[in-house]
Amino acid sequence: MLSLRGGGIFVNTDMAGVAKESDTLMALEQTFQALGDQTRLRILALLTAGEVCVCHIHESLELPQPKVSRHLAYLRRARLVEARRDGPWVHYRMASLPDPVLRTVHQAVTHALGHVAMIRTDAESLTKRQACQPGALTADASGCACCAPAPDAPPTAPTDTEPT
Repeated sequence: MLSLRGGGIFVNTDMAGVAKESDTLMALEQTFQALGDQTRLRILALLTAGEVCVCHIHESLELPQPKVSRHLAYLRRARLVEARRDGPWVHYRMASLPDPVLRTVHQAVTHALGHVAMIRTDAESLTKRQACQPGALTADASGCACCAPAPDAPPTAPTDTEPT
């Protein structure tokens, strides 16, 4: 990479460093694009509490399940969330971010979201919906069978187009 500095031409021989910076810049761009939507921000805020079934996410946000799944797929492609399939149910959690810059952005966003009233309302709604989760989940009057573990079904990795 050539650059002009002070009238002279300098050649950067550390192309690996340039590639790494370019990768970081692309990851930041992808992260900020993913954070540029209030639905995705609301989803991320719910996931700060830990792993959540997609059924609880769409019920807590009072949004159609296909819309929530579409936004979760976007967040997965941006590597901000990870998914785990358990039979027919897909559970999401915040992804581990290896880059310290991305971790700092994530921490700042999480902190800022904590000051938004709608996020607190979403969290309260999620807490009510997850009240049935302690202990075994079964199909009973509480309606908590939506994300009950499938009998003897091994977890599988979801795809970006999985039906949930």
